[in-house]
Amino acid sequence: MEGGHGVPLNTIVCIKQVPDWEAPADTFKIDPEQKKVIPPPNIDPRISLFDEHAIEAALQIREKHGGKVTIVSLGPDFAQRAIKQAVAMGADEGILLKDPAFEDSDTYATAYILAEAIKKIGACDVILCGRQAADWDVGQVGLGIAELLGIPCVSIAQKLEIQDNKVTVERLVEGGYDVIEVDLPALITVSNEINKPRYPTLRGIMAAGKKQ
Repeated sequence: MEGGHGVPLNTIVCIKQVPDWEAPADTFKIDPEQKKVIPPPNIDPRISLFDEHAIEAALQIREKHGGKVTIVSLGPDFAQRAIKQAVAMGADEGILLKDPAFEDSDTYATAYILAEAIKKIGACDVILCGRQAADWDVGQVGLGIAELLGIPCVSIAQKLEIQDNKVTVERLVEGGYDVIEVDLPALITVSNEINKPRYPTLRGIMAAGKKQ
């Protein structure tokens, strides 16, 4: 795996599509048999909030270092919407992992599936995830991916800088932040303090519509 100052960096962003968290709470239903939350049918799901910041961080890495941004998501067909939104923001490509066997995957299973997909993608310098999903707030999938891949992981990043095949991260802690430096390849989970996600452009939306 390559990476470092002046060398193009390939970045993978793992994202999740979740029910719109701005939808009124009384529009959600509960399936008592399957014990699932059923989102309102007339409100489209969206990319999990922290994952939008991860996408923006990846785009900023590409702008500074070159390389490619690949989006990976696990879910049914409608998760393709999240991937298209990420491509409209500027990502180069998106990969949807779907299989009936993946439904209701727990944290470990999700991390395992994503880690295996990342292995198949190949050359990768940085993996970015949101610090936690906007629906369950568990925050363990990114850590699990790093463990399975055997690479360093730094969580809750509010800032990151890459140079000389290393990434320096400001990691949020109570009352301030720690500065941590690890070698690439590495997985970083990002917080909302790290940036302000860009909006999809018209050109990006059109490009996303053409990609499968």
